[in-house]
Amino acid sequence: MTKSTTSQTPHPFSEARPATSILLFGEVLMDCFPDREVQGGAPLNVAHHLRGLGRGMGLSPVLVTRLGKDERGRRLLEAMHTAGLPIDGVQQDCLHPTGTVQIELEADGLGHRFEIAPDQAWDFIHADMARLVGLSIRPQWLYFGTLAQRAAPRPVIRPAAHPALRSLLQATHAKAFLDINLRDPWVRKDVLRWSLGKAEIVKMNEEELLRIAHMMGLGSAAQAVLGKRLLHAFGIRKLLVTEGKDGAWVLQDDGVYHHTGPTAPLVDPVDSVGAGDGFAAVFLLGLTQGWPVEEGLERAHRFAGEICRLRGAIPESDDFYRPFIEEWQLAEGPAP
Repeated sequence: MTKSTTSQTPHPFSEARPATSILLFGEVLMDCFPDREVQGGAPLNVAHHLRGLGRGMGLSPVLVTRLGKDERGRRLLEAMHTAGLPIDGVQQDCLHPTGTVQIELEADGLGHRFEIAPDQAWDFIHADMARLVGLSIRPQWLYFGTLAQRAAPRPVIRPAAHPALRSLLQATHAKAFLDINLRDPWVRKDVLRWSLGKAEIVKMNEEELLRIAHMMGLGSAAQAVLGKRLLHAFGIRKLLVTEGKDGAWVLQDDGVYHHTGPTAPLVDPVDSVGAGDGFAAVFLLGLTQGWPVEEGLERAHRFAGEICRLRGAIPESDDFYRPFIEEWQLAEGPAP
């Protein structure tokens, strides 16, 4: 493995951290559309939104990931630096390339299909380096997904979870936010079971709920009933289920249930890439700020719809965040 060194170190470990740190583990990559390449990967998308919305709230989203020492990796590091995202946890790899995802858009312009290349740099995040980052920032939350724990359909070379993720959870004792991302052929039952057992909050879409319920032997029932069974089986505190334009719902371990209404038709939609990541970012932001769960759900769903007006998951300018910052009074929190 190569050492995690970069030519830019604007956020050294010794620098004082804001009041609330959020660690985001997993893939940072290039989303390759037919006409362009844009930065992507769920952890990066969520971190970018948290930084854009929470600059005045004392939030510090820190990524733990791995990039290749190549042109795409250089561009991603530069983009993170420009966005004000710490690069403490960004490792560099001389042997494996920066990750890419080929995106094929559906005829309606909103739907899409992914082709995710194997053996990319983010598959080889170094556990000891990750642990040092976790210990240095002492995060309140640890965001992770299932894709970063993928394994090819060949003899298993890893235990149920990525070693670096296990090390982070053990070292930080942070509350875990699991963002399910089932992408064939990278779906493994043991990874799902382990991840569900570690998470305090789990987010998925309605198709994933049905698939996971079947994989975990929870039987057939209405979605809310399956959600309740999932909560009880794995000790999850909150389950978030997105339904696209039809809304989203949350079910808590105390039985509280809330469902948003459907959204009005979007004006000038472009694609839905990263909409779920926007949802996760705003709900996670609400958790750090103490929003009522119903309010966090409504705001997350609305924000996800606005992401569908972008090409890719990340806006080109921070102006995109200003209406939300003003409406939600985000700039009035404690300064870093």
